[in-house]
Amino acid sequence: MSERKYIESAKIPAIVLFAPTASGKTALTRELFSPKGSHFIFKAEVISVDSQAVYRGMDIGTAKPDKEFCKELPHHLIDILNPDQQCNVSDFIDAADSACKDIYSRGKIPLLCGGTGYYIRNFLYGVAQTPMSDEKLRNKLKQRIIDEGNQALFQELKSIDPQSAAKIHPNDSYRICRALEVYYLSGQTRSSFKREEKLRDIYDFLFIVLQPQREILYQRIRQRVDLMFEMGLKDEVQALFKMDYTKDSPGLKAIGYSEWFLYDDEEKIKDEIKHHSCKYAKKQYTYIRDIPGSYIFDYSEKPEDIEKIASLIKNKFQKYFL
Repeated sequence: MSERKYIESAKIPAIVLFAPTASGKTALTRELFSPKGSHFIFKAEVISVDSQAVYRGMDIGTAKPDKEFCKELPHHLIDILNPDQQCNVSDFIDAADSACKDIYSRGKIPLLCGGTGYYIRNFLYGVAQTPMSDEKLRNKLKQRIIDEGNQALFQELKSIDPQSAAKIHPNDSYRICRALEVYYLSGQTRSSFKREEKLRDIYDFLFIVLQPQREILYQRIRQRVDLMFEMGLKDEVQALFKMDYTKDSPGLKAIGYSEWFLYDDEEKIKDEIKHHSCKYAKKQYTYIRDIPGSYIFDYSEKPEDIEKIASLIKNKFQKYFL
């Protein structure tokens, strides 16, 4: 395809592609946006929307794209943190906004692609404005986690703000502390801070959802986990242990890593990863329900599926190019 010149616009065109793990999104992006793809339409760069791919040293368990593909199609927000660092949704949005501006300024389309539905929804709508973190209070809550355990503070949150507690895993110490911190700083529950349910107007969004048949998706997830073990997931986890990362490290709370702290039997660990991965994939769809203007594809990687998506993107964004 000949070189295209882009037209500057007040709004940044952005493709947001939601798809759970093992759904075929990497192959699709290669087809549509790699110069080697058979349906290449526009130059793009990928912004990973995966809350675990941000962590270094966690390549196999998070199914990161390989280095060769990243040379074909540049990726952002991968390998930007160590596993003992926390990544929250506000940090993600700030980094994604910066990447979108940079990508579009160079005449390419930002492609936000991943399966963390919570991040995608907040990128589309923005986050509710809550009180700034207070270091002294945050440290006090962290110490209480150490002294009393996650469950004690989770039960405290349930009594104060059951709506927020229902959305937080009982072992997610970061989000438990943050919800309690908001309450003790403001006297208001975290759930009472509402964002405006309106898509952010700095972008011209195209929101695409890949929704394979559930049983086919689950089968592919289970096969993906088997492949991870064949590729050396155990060795990757052990290498992280040797670097003194622990079960309390934010990165190692991820599926594919946290299970190694719970069981000694490798087959049991594998089964639990499969179970948790399928459950997680199902949950992520709840975050992207009822988003206006979304295009949902019953995706099976057939040529006609790819052609439909290619046509949709081309018709939406060709106005930005000469």
